[in-house]
Amino acid sequence: MYKSFIRPALFRFDPEKVHYFTFDFLKKFCKIPGAEAFLKKRFNVEDKRLEREVFGLKFKNPVGLAAGFDKDAKLYKELSSLGFGFIEVGTVTPKPQPGNEKKRLFRLSEDSAIINRMGFNNEGVEAMVERLKKNTGVLIGGNIGKNKVTPNENAVDDYVFSFNALFDHVDYFVVNVSSPNTPNLRELQDKEPLKKLLNTLQEENNKRTPAKPILLKIAPDLTDEQLLDIIEIVRETKIAGVIATNTTISREGLHSENKNEMGGLSGKPLTKRSTEVIRFLSEKSGNAFPIIGVGGIHSAQDAIEKLEAGASLVQLYTGFIFEGPALIKEINKAILQKMKN
Repeated sequence: MYKSFIRPALFRFDPEKVHYFTFDFLKKFCKIPGAEAFLKKRFNVEDKRLEREVFGLKFKNPVGLAAGFDKDAKLYKELSSLGFGFIEVGTVTPKPQPGNEKKRLFRLSEDSAIINRMGFNNEGVEAMVERLKKNTGVLIGGNIGKNKVTPNENAVDDYVFSFNALFDHVDYFVVNVSSPNTPNLRELQDKEPLKKLLNTLQEENNKRTPAKPILLKIAPDLTDEQLLDIIEIVRETKIAGVIATNTTISREGLHSENKNEMGGLSGKPLTKRSTEVIRFLSEKSGNAFPIIGVGGIHSAQDAIEKLEAGASLVQLYTGFIFEGPALIKEINKAILQKMKN
C-alpha cells in the first residue's frame, strides 16, 4: 500500500514540506484512541530472540532510526510505534539555528537516494531536553554537533555543552563530525582534533555514574589509512563504538536529474560502500568495538549483509522513506528466519 499509493502521492511534492506534513499527520493520528496500538500490531515484531545487548544497553530489536529524521525529538514516541528498536534524535546543537537556505533536500528517485544540505537545522538542545523529559521507555540516542558559527578551535565547547545538557535524557551519545553540510566540520575527523574532542567528552563522561556510551559517526569517504586511524582513536579514547556511515560526497554512478546538487548523498548508492567500511573496521580491529551499520538499507537483505559484515545494530533513514515502515518488520522477520536456518 505504501509503495503503491502513499509514496507516489507524497513524492509529487517538495520533500522538505512532505517531511513536515508526515510528522504532523503521524502526531495527530497517534492521538486517536487505539491508533498507536494499531500501528504496533501492524508493524512490530515482538520476539525475545531479537533483543540485543550492545555497549551495556538492551535493545528490543536491532533496527533503529538514524539521526536526521527526528532532529528535535518531536516524534520519537510515535515513530517507536512503527517497530523501531531505538530512535536516534538530532543532530542537535547548543543554540538553535535555521540551517542552510532552502531548497536543501532533493529526491533522486531514479537512484533511490536523497541529497541533503540541511546544515544542522534544529531548535537547540534546551528545546530537545524539554521534549525528552516526557519519554517513558523509548531507547534514545542523542546525536550532537557544533553550531555553524562556532569556529573549529572552539568546537569542543559546543559538544561538551550539548553532552551535559542531554546526559540525563538519552541512553547513548553520537558525536557527529562527518556531516558534509557544516563548513569545515569534517576537518574534526582528522586524528589529533578528533582525539582531543573524544578525550574531552570522555573526561566529562567519567565524572558521571554510570557513564553513558559515546559513539563516533564517520563518513564513508574515509580512506583505509584514515579508517585505521579511527580504530586506533577508538582504542585510545575508549569510546563505546562507531556508526558507519554518514552521507557521502561521492556522485559516482548516479542517473537522476538532481545528481549534481551539493550536499550529502544517502540511499541505495551508499549500500555497498557503507558495508565495506563496516567489514573493514570489524576485521581490522578484531571486532574490538560495536558498530551500528547505516547507509543504503532498502531491503531486509541489505540489513542482513551489514550484520554479517560486523554490525551489531542497523539504522534506517532513506530506506525508511522509500520503502515505508513495513521495511522495519521485514528486517526483523528476516533476522528471525536467519536464526532458524
